[in-house]
Amino acid sequence: MSTDQVDALVIFGATGDLAKLETFPALVGLVERGVLDVPVIGVAKSGWGLDQFRDYAIASLRLNEIDPGSPAAVKMLGLLRYVDGDLDDPATYAAMSDAIGSGRRALFYLEVPPPLFGRITEGISKAGRAAGSRVMVEKPFGHDLASAQQLNATIHAYFPEEAIYRVDHWLGLDPVDSLMFVRFANSVIEPLLNRNYVQSIQITMAEAFDVADRGSFYDKTGAIRDVVQNHMLQVLATVLAEPPDGAGLDSWIASKSQLVGALQPLTPSRTVKGQYEGYHAVAGVDPKSVTETYVAIRLAADSWRWADVPILIRAGKCLPVTATEVSITFRRPPHDVFGLASSDQQSQAPANGLRFRINPENRVTLTLVGKKPGAGWQPEAEELVFAEHPGADMRPYDRLIGAALNGERWLFAQQDTVEASWRVVDPVLGNVVPVQPYARGSWGPDQAASLLPAGETWYDPAG
Repeated sequence: MSTDQVDALVIFGATGDLAKLETFPALVGLVERGVLDVPVIGVAKSGWGLDQFRDYAIASLRLNEIDPGSPAAVKMLGLLRYVDGDLDDPATYAAMSDAIGSGRRALFYLEVPPPLFGRITEGISKAGRAAGSRVMVEKPFGHDLASAQQLNATIHAYFPEEAIYRVDHWLGLDPVDSLMFVRFANSVIEPLLNRNYVQSIQITMAEAFDVADRGSFYDKTGAIRDVVQNHMLQVLATVLAEPPDGAGLDSWIASKSQLVGALQPLTPSRTVKGQYEGYHAVAGVDPKSVTETYVAIRLAADSWRWADVPILIRAGKCLPVTATEVSITFRRPPHDVFGLASSDQQSQAPANGLRFRINPENRVTLTLVGKKPGAGWQPEAEELVFAEHPGADMRPYDRLIGAALNGERWLFAQQDTVEASWRVVDPVLGNVVPVQPYARGSWGPDQAASLLPAGETWYDPAG
């Protein structure tokens, strides 16, 4: 694993909302952990000087309940530099280069919309700063397969693939790392994760809130583009991908890419879209909009390990709770020794299951079947729970920026994974599946049940 530090961190769009909400607090964490000790150069067109930029950073820390007077915060504020200028002006990049100074390698973090990636990477290159450096970019990586390929070609004109760090902030969540850790640190779990033992897999990402003031953005996006193509497929790959090989975690992104590439493209018959009642009244939303605020899909993986295992994902807004869980249901024993299937008291015993809670807290639950005390053979489900220690997590952007500073690519999305995920969802983008209305506070349209294997129900996470 590479730990090649850079000589500077350059943030384009450093006066924007992402910097205010996430970046500056993460930088304090990086200083505190001893990961960040190089100049942090903000580049934007705000008409500001360094003092105003520092004031913006201080306001960000206070917003996030971080004391600007703490030793780590004071050091972080001291590392800040600022370049104000137009992104179309070569002088802006010359000033940026001067601020980097004698350092040869920088991490360029583009906290800007994708249409600006081309002009910024070109400006960096013409200033002589692309060679040996890295570029970190925010999603969305396109809005379909064709645009993703064009975006990749634009960045590749100036940076090779191994220098590109595509941010999906879900990959910086500790529970997603924990999911991978539980798989490969326990010899009793990984051998069971295959078609021989797994009956089905469900992932639910439920949000109890609506689109709020994001109507204009969301109406052009929808649930598939917003969370399924990126976050949910990355979580799915973390559950299903082959273990890293002898190259360690550097091989993990290739394993995940192979898994996503094995997913069959979606079809309308395996997709249910929904829209919560009242969505058309949201400011910025087209009154005739058919944008989905809910989607349920059934996937299949063309791989030896996962052939014929049903994979179901649903995500939506205005659902009963805000929670994300992966639920793995295992096959029943091959022989019903105790006659449980014919029991008068219960038609079937509870199934063994493994659940990974990703949000709002990190939890792993293994469901076993035991015998109820007393006469007869009455089954009873028992849950073994491993819960994260409260307050033990670090900020996702602390983890992600730190990894990029050190050249650790396994926490990021690579080109072939991004393009493979668009191939999966491309056939059902747009108005190709009817949008079903659903009540606020429900689990979405009833039609989603039609995707389930016979005899199964959706697993509803608790709040």
